[in-house]
Amino acid sequence: MKKSRATAKSTLSNPVVSGSKDSRVIKVIDRKPRAAPPLTISRPEMLVDGSDRAFRSLVHGLFAFLARHEAVRAGHGARIGLVGIEYTVLISIGHLGVHESDVSVNRIAEHLYLSGAFVTTITNKLLQRRLIHKTPDPNDRRRVRLEISEKGWALLAELAPVQRQVNNVQFDCLSAAEFKQLSKMIDRLIDSSDRALRLQAYFEDKPGGPAPERAESTRKERSSAPA
Repeated sequence: MKKSRATAKSTLSNPVVSGSKDSRVIKVIDRKPRAAPPLTISRPEMLVDGSDRAFRSLVHGLFAFLARHEAVRAGHGARIGLVGIEYTVLISIGHLGVHESDVSVNRIAEHLYLSGAFVTTITNKLLQRRLIHKTPDPNDRRRVRLEISEKGWALLAELAPVQRQVNNVQFDCLSAAEFKQLSKMIDRLIDSSDRALRLQAYFEDKPGGPAPERAESTRKERSSAPA
């Protein structure tokens, strides 16, 4: 036993000891240093002491927030008998209609960052439930105008008291200044995410293409080059 203990001490820095007081056994655990995973971002602004751990925490936090916000949206819709996206399209038609004279499928698609075909499918479902009206555009017969019906407004009015309380709680952590700043940041993140998706599509088409860093620098060089 003395020999085995001496051997263990000479080969291990952190042996784990277990057992009774009368018979103690040394369990040898080989704790080799683990290689650091590859960086998922290389922008210096996103790295802390060369690590992307804070960036990963941000991304996972966004996942967590979006999952909870999606659940809130689904709850709003369920309260008036709609699924989440139906509720979102319905309330978007209503709010845009108050401030804009002409609300079309394309306008809703632009507002919600969705495809026109998908919005058409959702608006047809709302039309079947008589929650909206579709009327031909007098200036362009290929387009239709969208308006909420009285039944649709009644559902939104029924939802509003609970909706306000839930939204108040969800965003009670933001000050007025933080709300404005976050709104601007979200717009910028949507734009940069669109560019990221185009870059990702580029790599899908050309798997043997340049490294991401080189592709990004090439894009900047081309954008700054004289026409």
